Amino acid sequence: MDGGGWAVELARLVQAAEGGPAGNRLVTVDGFSGAGKSTLAARLAQVLDAPLLTLEEIYPGWDGLAVSPALARRWIGDPLAGGSTLRWCTWDWDRDAPGPWRSLDPAPAVVLEGCGAGARVLTPVTSLSVWVDTSAEQRERRLHAREDWAGYAPFRARWSEQERALAATEHSPERADVVLDNTAVPI
Repeated sequence: MDGGGWAVELARLVQAAEGGPAGNRLVTVDGFSGAGKSTLAARLAQVLDAPLLTLEEIYPGWDGLAVSPALARRWIGDPLAGGSTLRWCTWDWDRDAPGPWRSLDPAPAVVLEGCGAGARVLTPVTSLSVWVDTSAEQRERRLHAREDWAGYAPFRARWSEQERALAATEHSPERADVVLDNTAVPI
């Protein structure tokens, strides 16, 4: 599907998916760094007219990937399912310390993107999980081309190891409701 047709189709799947107890829907967009999750999630959120939240705001530093899905469940998934205000603590990457708290009123649908968004702990409160897949070579090319590569490069190996560990136990294309091959999708 080119021209964004994939986003319209995913939006239909989201609208058809079962909501939580309050009727709200959490859509997770997961995949490895450089797969194109942020770009694709932004397009999906736009089509759904839904807020886009990113786990990058929640990860507690460069060694915090493993704990972030549980934080997302507590701060985003459970409140959304219950129709309550979502409230999460951001991470200040410049200071390498907790940042300000943010909040969001529950919306009919919320898109949560980031590595770990499709983890098992979020499954009970997720209406539709999307895995963005791309070859390792393409992911690395994309990462090197990003504006923030210089700041990310020193932590790449460390982060990549955490991604692999999480994928081995918590999230993977096999667990997703939808796998989007981003090799074929222009971003």
